[in-house]
Amino acid sequence: MRIAGVVAEYNPFHNGHARHLEKTRVKGGGCEATHIVAVMSGSFVQRGEPAVLPKFDRARAALAGGADLVIELPAPWCLSSAEGFAFGAVSLLEALGCVDALSFGSEAGELKPLQKVVDIMESSRYGSLLRCFTGMGIAYPEAQQKAVAEIGGEKTASVLSTPNNTLGIEYLKALRRLGSRMEPYTVLRQGSEHDSMAPLGDIASASYIRSLLASNRLINSFAYMPSACAHALSEAAQKERLPADPVLAERAVLAKLRLMTAEEFKAVPGISEGLENRVFNAVRKAKTLAELENAIKTKRYPLTRVRRLIWSAFLGIPAGYAAKRPPYLRVLAANERGKEILSAAQPTVPLLYRAAQVPKLDEECQALWALENRVTDLYGLTLASPLPCGEDCTVGLIRE
Repeated sequence: MRIAGVVAEYNPFHNGHARHLEKTRVKGGGCEATHIVAVMSGSFVQRGEPAVLPKFDRARAALAGGADLVIELPAPWCLSSAEGFAFGAVSLLEALGCVDALSFGSEAGELKPLQKVVDIMESSRYGSLLRCFTGMGIAYPEAQQKAVAEIGGEKTASVLSTPNNTLGIEYLKALRRLGSRMEPYTVLRQGSEHDSMAPLGDIASASYIRSLLASNRLINSFAYMPSACAHALSEAAQKERLPADPVLAERAVLAKLRLMTAEEFKAVPGISEGLENRVFNAVRKAKTLAELENAIKTKRYPLTRVRRLIWSAFLGIPAGYAAKRPPYLRVLAANERGKEILSAAQPTVPLLYRAAQVPKLDEECQALWALENRVTDLYGLTLASPLPCGEDCTVGLIRE
């Protein structure tokens, strides 16, 4: 048995994801996994939005699409920077104690150029340059690229110009930080580009598929996902569990933020250097989420970061989580091979299958569980037919 871990959002699961899993399994292809565990974002995703459909439906689609075991990445790490997102996810794979390899997609399609950037980022000169550029008001991603270019040249730095390469670099950094024995393996990302609105054959970006779902063109989206995943989405749609729309929760979000003080905003993840005052003032004037986002964003604070901090404030996520390892492994779904992974696991944190286990866990685990419950309950307000509270406590392990 060779177990590979993947980090994903499956927002929603599509043919590109299926091919990544297929290539992770293929014999003679490098990774040669027999079993795959996916760490998947929960109710919210790293771009600072509610997931297009609930995590339980996405976990079911992930099993249908080729994953064997699905572990939830808790909200504080989902709504974090690429670094926090990657560290939280890789920490969970490491905590299972049985994962042999970490497989991820990248535009580079090979590890060498990504590892070269990681080497540069671990140098003292890079740290000094990064602080210099961010101090000049340059947005963090651009500052990273400029600092790498100063040391390794423009060609090396160009690796950071694409999103999957950037995440891959963060996965490699996390592996080193954790001293992990997992072997990194990368698959060349093919088909339409990230966020592209132009499908290429039967491959479309998740952004394009979400646009179809938002415009009530569910059937049109089926061409870009495995048939079993299409069936899972169809079932979810019949229950009005997709697509999530942030605007449906807009008044609730604005109401919560209007009740917050500047000092309370200061404690929100992603807020620093006096940004709390800008947010506080914007909240007092904004009548819509779009107005609020546009009033806060700057070149230094791009839209995705602004969206993450807005949702973190609404959900009541405190700062500090993303620098730590998640304290438990929440299992969302498993097939027979997934159960074999769990049998082989030597977890360093509690494995959580059901709500009844929570009272026996320590205070840190219980606090995160309570936070995750709140996040799921508030996420339910973004659906056309709002979900009642308590879904985290009533939906058990999804089995195939």
